Amino acid sequence: MRALYFKEIKSFLSSIIGYIFILIYLIASGLFHWVISYNTNLLEGAESDMIPFFNLSPIIFLILIPAITMRSIAEERRTGTIELLFTRPISDLKILLAKYFAGVTLLIVAIIPTIIYYISMYNLGAPVGVIDGGATFTSYVGLVLIGAAFVAIGIFASSITSSQIVAFILSMFLCWIFFDGLRLLGSFNLMGKFDYIVQYASLSHHYDAIKKGVIDTSDVIYFLTFIGIFIYAALTVIKTLKK
Repeated sequence: MRALYFKEIKSFLSSIIGYIFILIYLIASGLFHWVISYNTNLLEGAESDMIPFFNLSPIIFLILIPAITMRSIAEERRTGTIELLFTRPISDLKILLAKYFAGVTLLIVAIIPTIIYYISMYNLGAPVGVIDGGATFTSYVGLVLIGAAFVAIGIFASSITSSQIVAFILSMFLCWIFFDGLRLLGSFNLMGKFDYIVQYASLSHHYDAIKKGVIDTSDVIYFLTFIGIFIYAALTVIKTLKK
């Protein structure tokens, strides 16, 4: 599994895909948070915090993460190299986990440079250091978790088709549904007591809870369960391809 994991990491970094993902994320984030005069600009906020950054980043991930995961299985199916993977002395689950963790690693690499945002807001605050460091830390944890959930969705979407375009569109749609779609559906007050259940099932509900500065065990369990469900779904699809 480790060899396949490093192979996936190398494929990201030896091609332009990985660098484009990191650059687009950092450029888009930098423009919206430091240059463009909008409610996402960190310098124009009434308080010294990074709330606009943590609100916008998942929206950027909705597009970028499907773009990096769309080829993970779909390309293997299109070229026929997935048959070679099946012949390796490694389980189907480990094949998926290697691809999954490679995607999460690229995600974390893209997020790390944004720590400079925190350092800047820390020093620009009045007084210096007024920013809530604890809430910022938990928000970063939440951002990694929601990004990891998007990667799991992307791996699943890529496993059910040999077309990268279809995988991209399906992944982006599913990411939106589980991030914001369920929350919106539950806000219409159409299902009575079930409205809260629908909202609770959304990624944004648990992400917002973590952003408040407290990492609740139930929120972590939710994200891990969510990731596990989509990895298992992708595993089920992979097993059907071998029959």
